[in-house]
Parts: sequence; C-alpha cells; structure tokens
Amino acid sequence: MATFDLQIVTPDGEFFDGPAERVICRAIDGDVCILPRHVPYVTALGIGEVRVTIDGKVRRAACSGGLLSVAKLNEVRLVASTFEWAEDIDHERAERARAGAEEAVRHAKDAAELELAKARLSRALVRLKVSQS
Repeated sequence: MATFDLQIVTPDGEFFDGPAERVICRAIDGDVCILPRHVPYVTALGIGEVRVTIDGKVRRAACSGGLLSVAKLNEVRLVASTFEWAEDIDHERAERARAGAEEAVRHAKDAAELELAKARLSRALVRLKVSQS
C-alpha cells in the first residue's frame, strides 16, 4: 500500500516519525482523513481521537489542539498540544480528570470558567474513550 511521511510532535517531544498509510483526526470543523498524495492542506486540530494506519495496523491516540499540515507531496505533520497513544493512557488518571472536570463544570462562576471546564471535560472523555478500546 502507498504511504506518506508522517511526523507527530508535541511540546513534549516526538511521538512518531515514519511512513504511514492513513491518518484520521478531529479538526476544528470535523474529522479529516489524509491519504497518500493528498493536496497541500493546513487545518487546526480540535479535541478528539486520532487513528493512524501503519503497516496495515491502526494505532489510536487522544489528541487535543494543534495543527495538521500536508506540505509538498507526501509530507504530513501533526503538531499537537497534547497527544497520547491509547496504550500510554492511564485510565484511572483519566477517570479522575473526568470527575474533576465535571465538578468544575458544575461549579463554574462565569462563562470563561465554564468554557475551560468544558474543554477539560472533553479532553478527559476522549482519553477515556481511546483508553478503553
């Protein structure tokens, strides 16, 4: 199967650098799928699941925020604010984060605080979903 060069990085470092067959991730306006020979493209990432196909196997990850770019032919970069492969997610920690975020949503004092709490809850729910599969 055809591949493209994929690099996944965060402020914490590099998570992947090599050939991939497909990337599906959540952009701010919906899911996007990148296949080999994709046209140049840039989009902001939302909070959601990432599915990367490598050697015919799908790896799942939780991702929040960042940028996805396709430059030149077959060069894809996913620069994420946070990125965790499913097998690296601590399910108990994610559950505690969910509970804390739900509490923060219930006790938000203003609209800004509520939006932050909702974002924390969304990240926790994605991490839980990805870690359970």
